[in-house]
Amino acid sequence: MIYDFVIIGAGVVGCMIARELSMYRAKICLLEKGNDVASGSSKANSGIVHAGYDAKPGTLKAKLNVLGCALMEKTVQELDVPYKKCGSIVAAFDQEGTDSIRKLYQRGLENGVSELFLLNREETMRLEPNIHPGVQGALYAKGAGIVCPYQLTIAAAENAVSNGAELRLNFEVEKIEKTEDLYLIKSAKDTVKARCVINAAGVFADKVAAMADDNSFTIIPRRGEYIILDKTEGKTVNTVIFQPPSEKGKGILVSPTADGNLLLGPTASVIEDKEDTSTTASGLDEVIKGAMAAVPNIRLNKTITSFSGIRATPDTGDFIIRESEKNPRFFHAAGIESPGLTAAPAIALYVIEMIKSKGILLEENPNSVRIRQGIPRIAELPLEEQNRWIQKNKAYGKIICRCESVTEGEIIDSIRRPAGATTVDGVKRRVRAGMGRCQGGFCMPKVLEILARELQCSPYEICKNEKGSYILKEGEIEHD
Repeated sequence: MIYDFVIIGAGVVGCMIARELSMYRAKICLLEKGNDVASGSSKANSGIVHAGYDAKPGTLKAKLNVLGCALMEKTVQELDVPYKKCGSIVAAFDQEGTDSIRKLYQRGLENGVSELFLLNREETMRLEPNIHPGVQGALYAKGAGIVCPYQLTIAAAENAVSNGAELRLNFEVEKIEKTEDLYLIKSAKDTVKARCVINAAGVFADKVAAMADDNSFTIIPRRGEYIILDKTEGKTVNTVIFQPPSEKGKGILVSPTADGNLLLGPTASVIEDKEDTSTTASGLDEVIKGAMAAVPNIRLNKTITSFSGIRATPDTGDFIIRESEKNPRFFHAAGIESPGLTAAPAIALYVIEMIKSKGILLEENPNSVRIRQGIPRIAELPLEEQNRWIQKNKAYGKIICRCESVTEGEIIDSIRRPAGATTVDGVKRRVRAGMGRCQGGFCMPKVLEILARELQCSPYEICKNEKGSYILKEGEIEHD
């Protein structure tokens, strides 16, 4: 088959682009080198929906941040994804911080950010009673929010696949060849043919570009380390609390999550290995010190896990969204660092318009749909509605994950859906089985069993996350 569009990279940007393209009559293929969508930076994102005051005026980053923030509420409604419009503050604790937030306020006005306010000390304390009492004031962005980053990515992929896009996992691009009319995208075992290519490969976007003889940019990997606390701590703060940004980024934040936890981080360390998602004692110590400087009464004994993600920092200083100068119909959506998650819906629309501007015909598909129904969270439903689900299928009455009250029915649904889960972590990201206090200590064996049953394979074939990350070895299953 010859595809009209091949998208390389199934992170939030690639999946959003696939979703928008699926609204047109086109043959679309979404390639991902990992074992699932959202397996790279998008699974380890802070999930902040930034208002748009931080980016330099006149940049693509500024334009698409503000537009993406405006689009996010409608996007999450269409895709049925957890989202809270909780607002954010940048807190100032000294004169330097006060000067910084005033500059950010002016920058925000220039970028077109609405509902932006400068608060004095008393107003800040009323909004955030647990903030450090030494706070001098804050920049308050009422339109900011929080979203579940991996569920947003998964939902966009599901919507695209439902509309006819093809998803191919474990497809690591190793070579790209160009004929007169087509691009040949090759892995170790397969070749995909495309009329147009969209490079949304995240931290590997420069490597993919170089395969097409385009060396016009470099991606610098920055590792950000995070700590996540139990849901008992989710109401410690009401908004996303930032501190004044530095050259490294937006600094250590303290934020509720869309699922009710408390998130601290990230750091911003330049690393060489683009896949080094380890955490370090020094990095986590930096997270703790930075978070406690803003909110001193954080109960760190409620920590349930730590993790890190890699952000794709471009050497250009701005998003790289353009047609390759070397190759026609080879488009880059690269260097999408923060606020890339916020900007993703706007980036997808921008890419569509860029494609059209090159004379490539896109005909709307009247059969495509924008609405995606999410998996019901049975434990959060009223009792009568819970009973209705259980009457339909008794599996919705069987709790598998006790920490998050996830039922067998929800897990089965996560596997059977378009772009469904095939790994233990894939189930976790879709329905939160294993996201709670015990981090899968009790439910993982049962989740593995359900995966093997639904996928009609041996439990020895089930991976935790990436290909080859098998949980069981031969001889480890005991039979009664």
